[in-house]
Amino acid sequence: GVKLGKQAAPFYCEINPPGPNAQTGRSKLQNKRATLNQQIIKQMRMRAGAENLLKATNNNKVKEMVLLELSYVNSDLQLLMGQLEGLNSSMEVYQNTEETANIPLIALGLKETKEIDFSSPFKDFILEHYSEDGRSFEEELADLMDLRQSCRTPSRSEAGVELLASYYSHLPLIESRFFSPTRQNGIFFTWYDSFTGVPVCQQNLLLEKASILFNMAALYSQIGTRSDRQTRVGLEQAIAAFQKAAGVLNLLKETFTHIPSYDMSPAMVSMLIRLMLAQAQQCLFEKMALPGVSNQFYALIRMAQEAAKVSEVFDQVHQFMIQTPIKDNVPLFWSTMSLVKTNHYRSMAHYFVAAALLDHELGPRDDEDQQEKMLSQVYDQLPEGRTPIDILKNKDERKRFGKAHIRRAVSGHEEALRIYSLCEHLTKLEALKDILKASHQRSLEKYSDFENEEEFTDYVDAPDITSKTEHRAEMEVPAATKVKVIDFFQRLGPLAIFSAKQKWTPPRSVRIYPEDRDEGFTLKGESPVQVVSLDPHCQAAGDGLKEGDYIVAVGKTDSKWMGVSEVMQLLKDVDEEGTEIQVVSLMDSNPSMPAKSATFCGNLPKTYSMICLAYNDEEKPLKNRKVTKKSSFLSWGMKNKMKSASMLNLPTMDHSGAMSWNKPIPTFPSSSCYNSDSSH
Repeated sequence: GVKLGKQAAPFYCEINPPGPNAQTGRSKLQNKRATLNQQIIKQMRMRAGAENLLKATNNNKVKEMVLLELSYVNSDLQLLMGQLEGLNSSMEVYQNTEETANIPLIALGLKETKEIDFSSPFKDFILEHYSEDGRSFEEELADLMDLRQSCRTPSRSEAGVELLASYYSHLPLIESRFFSPTRQNGIFFTWYDSFTGVPVCQQNLLLEKASILFNMAALYSQIGTRSDRQTRVGLEQAIAAFQKAAGVLNLLKETFTHIPSYDMSPAMVSMLIRLMLAQAQQCLFEKMALPGVSNQFYALIRMAQEAAKVSEVFDQVHQFMIQTPIKDNVPLFWSTMSLVKTNHYRSMAHYFVAAALLDHELGPRDDEDQQEKMLSQVYDQLPEGRTPIDILKNKDERKRFGKAHIRRAVSGHEEALRIYSLCEHLTKLEALKDILKASHQRSLEKYSDFENEEEFTDYVDAPDITSKTEHRAEMEVPAATKVKVIDFFQRLGPLAIFSAKQKWTPPRSVRIYPEDRDEGFTLKGESPVQVVSLDPHCQAAGDGLKEGDYIVAVGKTDSKWMGVSEVMQLLKDVDEEGTEIQVVSLMDSNPSMPAKSATFCGNLPKTYSMICLAYNDEEKPLKNRKVTKKSSFLSWGMKNKMKSASMLNLPTMDHSGAMSWNKPIPTFPSSSCYNSDSSH
């Protein structure tokens, strides 16, 4: 039978269940990320001030002092960047803690943001634009702020994804209600680049929407890495999660093409999509290998091509990661891990082909044509003079090619171990090291079984193995991105009429008498109803009623959401003294020039303003913030859920203990900032 180099042993990383007030490892990581982001922006403010002083002064002594200070600031920024990339390399908190060791998977960290107070700006806008008392909407404003706040720490589950999706679905409604094309409301949305920590600030909702989508993808990636990959159900969950992460990232790439944050640039998002799909392909391979690989010719050839496919997709990911400027922002740990997997799975492919050739012979009962067909699909090109049928039927040729493949397997595993040893972060992943060593040992044992003195006379180079898969990882856009929500501010009226882009007169009071109701005008429309066919000589017209007016209230009853029949029912009981209705008239709302929306960030061309570094809203108290006891939104993020000798298993090793990584400190980018118009 096919031997297993080292018997797999269970691997458990014991973590005590957290108490009600205890932080999870993931939340501690996010808190560290938030702290580093604040320290980075502080150093960037200092550097911006020093650079401005350097440009403004002609005093050589002052210049020397400023240059010295800049060297300290840049050094501090490099250290902070190194710490941030160390957090991006901290994979252990995202892995499943109760499963046998697998080759680790990479999860995206959540983007951090600043808290926002919608209360004062939205209350003012409601009063000025909608002519209503903003204080009457305090409950709705509190719900909105609670929802956004809870989105900063979503649970690592479908409930957490639904929470983000709910807020994402609310954003177009909020944009239509409160973001006018002709004026700014003074709200700044600040998000930090997940790789560099550089802040980006915008006054429109494009950055907010894109960042929420990014975090949805990040959450799916964390769900995938957390799944129990020692069970079929867990592997299926991981596959679905990574495919959904890729689908959300693709939606981000296609919808938001000019977001001035490098972690959401088209090049970076394209790489992340490939990474998620590669990890999904890895899980598909693990799912096929979970019950064991049958020691049969067809099963071994099939698994060889599946392993070659995993190697191929990780090689593509690695090629993306080493391209400029992606390589300057992606943690070295990520690209090294991709290269290790490329070599590891390629070596596994050669091992499986070697096992198929060395452990089996073409017998009289075997289907010669079928085996020839399968082997011909393994190779794109064979050495001159060799054919698949010759390899199958000639025992010496079969053995020669089998040994060639096992040599490729041994050398590939050695290369994976060499790359592993060169990366400071990977060397702390003892479980990965044990898996690589076990695979290497298994290939060595297979080679030793067929080693002989004729090594130099029968040497041949093993051809590359053609990749092929029966189950290719595909992007999947989750249904969660299209959650139906109820508009928080529906009391303002139907959005088609009562939106930020529409302008109308302040509500006017018009007294309606029975004769006006019967003969003075007619009503049409669904909600709100509109006055048509107005008799210019009726009393209501004399009182200010106009053709095309919308009726927003009858007496003390709000009628913005009422249809014609409901409004007529209210007017039916008008007595001789009449009743007052509230009406508004739509005005021309075509602006001559759209308002510009500034964008501020670091790490981009110098033509952009540094206002984001001077604007520190954390030093300003939150005004008019309603403190609520409700747990409706905040609670959303807290919801929670022996083999035979003829079977070949993938090596896993026993290991326990804490693991952490740190990446070599990169050169920190320029402090230049970014400023764009509303087209972004």
